[in-house]
Order: sequence, then structure tokens, then C-alpha cells
Amino acid sequence: MAVWLLDEDAIWFPNPFFGDEDGMVATGGDLSAERLIVAYEHGFFPWFACEISGEKQPINWYCPLNRFVIFPNDIHISHSMRQLMKSNKYEVTFNKDFEGVIRGCSEVNGRNQKDGAWLGEDMIEAYQRLHNMKRAMSVEVWEREEQGDGGRRLVGGLYGVVSGVVFCGESMFSRVPNASKLALIKLAETLSHIDGSLIDCQFKTPHLQSMGGRYISYEVYLCHLHNKHKD
Repeated sequence: MAVWLLDEDAIWFPNPFFGDEDGMVATGGDLSAERLIVAYEHGFFPWFACEISGEKQPINWYCPLNRFVIFPNDIHISHSMRQLMKSNKYEVTFNKDFEGVIRGCSEVNGRNQKDGAWLGEDMIEAYQRLHNMKRAMSVEVWEREEQGDGGRRLVGGLYGVVSGVVFCGESMFSRVPNASKLALIKLAETLSHIDGSLIDCQFKTPHLQSMGGRYISYEVYLCHLHNKHKD
């Protein structure tokens, strides 16, 4: 097992089969749009503490060989979520407030105030660049104001990178119960019409497992990335 050191000149990534057991393969490089696009096209993503005690940290690149994913048609919708969706209390949109979503992911529950927070300004700016290139997208959940004057406030959502037919989920947040779940369900409903699509969750969590997440191999994952999937 080894971790490769990248520089900021040549854009390349090593063979992930030689990386660490936790999926870390390389460190270094930068967050340029060109590097990020190449990374996601091969199953890599950055995940690191931006600063620890005020000192910037090197970028770490991960590529787990066991990918935790959700196939859109397998999304689990609980009875309570179905009732919430019928209530018409929330409105879901796509790409209407990417900055609001990524900053919500950064700031909710004081995440950005903790030492070692991973979603700092450099990361935010990098994904905003991808969004401007239509390579990153957001799903917003809005709560309709009770006054009925058409006003609304952002209460949750998620964002990620689009690579082929794969949505590489990066982060989600909720300011009210179940807002991120609603965003994920609506994303899955949209992707269900695209043959071979899947949602890459990167790592397993009980929350994502309860919604239908499961492991696939890196080889199968690559087939979906390159739209050469097999049933």
C-alpha cells in the first residue's frame, strides 16, 4: 500500500489498487477545474481538512475500491417521507442556488467553526467553478412561508459533481427534519429516467444505507462512469 505525491503541474492519478485500505491514494496537487474533472472521471475525489490550527493542509485524494452507491430506482421512501412529500410544505428545485447549498453544507451545525473542517473557502470556490462549467449541480429544498406571499427560505439540499451518467454526491444539509432526504429522493426520481445512472455516496453511512445504499466494486463503478454498465 502506498500514497503518491502529486505536484501542481502534471495532472495524473495513480492506480487506486495500490492505495491505502481506506481509499486514500494520493496527496498534493491542486483544486483546479481540470484536475477535478479528471479525478471524477476516474473515481477520485478530494477529502481533507482544509486547515488545522490555522495551518493549511495538503489535499488528499481518495478512490475507494468498494463504492457505496444508490441506484435511483432502488431509492427507499419511507411512509413518513411519502406523507411529507404529499403535504406540499416544501418545494424542490435544481441549480437555483448552488452557492446557498454549498455554504449551507459548510455552515450547518457550526461545521465551519470546527478545527479540521473540510469544506473551506478553497473547496467552495473550486466546486463553484465546476458549477459554472455545468459539471456540478445542486438540489435545493425550500420551505414555503406561511403568509402565502410567495416567499420561501432554503432549508436543505445537496450538491455534487456530474460525471457522465453518475452523480458524485459531495455533501448535504438540513435546517429542518428530513430536508436532505427529500433532496436525495427528488434527485433519484430525476436520474431514474437516465439509463445506467447512479448516485455515488462515496462512503457508507446508516442514513444512506437506510435509503437504499449498497456497495459495488470499483470495476462496476467504472462501467457506469463510462456508460458501459452491465445489468
